Amino acid sequence: MTKSDFDRSVFINCPFDTEYEPILKALLFCVMRFGLKPRIATEVSNASETRIAKIERLIAQSKFSIHDLSRCQALTVGEPYRMNMPFELGMDFAAARFGADGLRSKQLLVLEEQPYRYQASISDLAGVDIVHHEGKPELAMKKVRAWLVGQLAHESLGFSKLLGEYEDFQDWYLKGLIAAGFQGEDFRDFSVPELMTGVEEWLRADRPRK
Repeated sequence: MTKSDFDRSVFINCPFDTEYEPILKALLFCVMRFGLKPRIATEVSNASETRIAKIERLIAQSKFSIHDLSRCQALTVGEPYRMNMPFELGMDFAAARFGADGLRSKQLLVLEEQPYRYQASISDLAGVDIVHHEGKPELAMKKVRAWLVGQLAHESLGFSKLLGEYEDFQDWYLKGLIAAGFQGEDFRDFSVPELMTGVEEWLRADRPRK
């Protein structure tokens, strides 16, 4: 992997449930619109590679990381906490602090649905800036856009323009799926690789409007 690949890669550690799907789609689009490459556990399926090995590889290959801790809490009495996301955040913190020289340039953004909720389970994060998005895709995109603009000093893209382009992409992408024969239940099968390919094609087509 080249330094250029490392410098434009963004590891995304987030929930994969149906409720979170609209936020994930918005994050992927935002990252790609800034010319960066999302790296996510579901980008490829390889039975010969364990999940922890895949996460380790993606972290090591990404200068930027977005960690969303919105699903760490139990939803019902007796349900265990879901610790995958804070565990992966810990791996990334360790890579940035104790890794090889290149990894020490890593930049991390930590998201949560609600402000301060994380303190009940991960008090060690006190003092770390946690950005909340209220479970709203548009707000999550707005917060990630602001972070990316801060990291990429040469890039500038207003949120209103970004949101308008995302709406254009969604309309363009939906029409493409219908033309490809998607219908009914097909639209509920959310594939990260398919969506990323769709964003790449939309960008290559010079961002067509709806």
